[in-house]
Amino acid sequence: MITPAEVKKLALALPDAQLLDHWGNPSFRVKGKIFATLQVKERTAVLKTSAEEQETFVAAEPDAFEKIVWGTQTWTRVRLTKVNKVLFHQLLVSAWKRVSPKRLVAAFFDGLRQKPG
Repeated sequence: MITPAEVKKLALALPDAQLLDHWGNPSFRVKGKIFATLQVKERTAVLKTSAEEQETFVAAEPDAFEKIVWGTQTWTRVRLTKVNKVLFHQLLVSAWKRVSPKRLVAAFFDGLRQKPG
């Protein structure tokens, strides 16, 4: 389980992530591109996922993950009360990576490799 407050903290810790409104809900963006939205009252988030990620997680954990139709892109609804915090964070980083410039992604992962521990 992960709380909406934890989602915001994790999303905004990613490089160049911004919090902006999206139809009355918080959205997280890089360079104007949405990688996640949050529905606080419903305790759900919607992440920009690959088709493979979506297929895998919806099949494995249908109580936690749901396919969302949002334009022609692949988006997945995540029920925050049903998902493991570590898995959610991994998917959030993956969503961020999908919309971020390649040099920003490279710098982020290079920085992780250089941290001690």
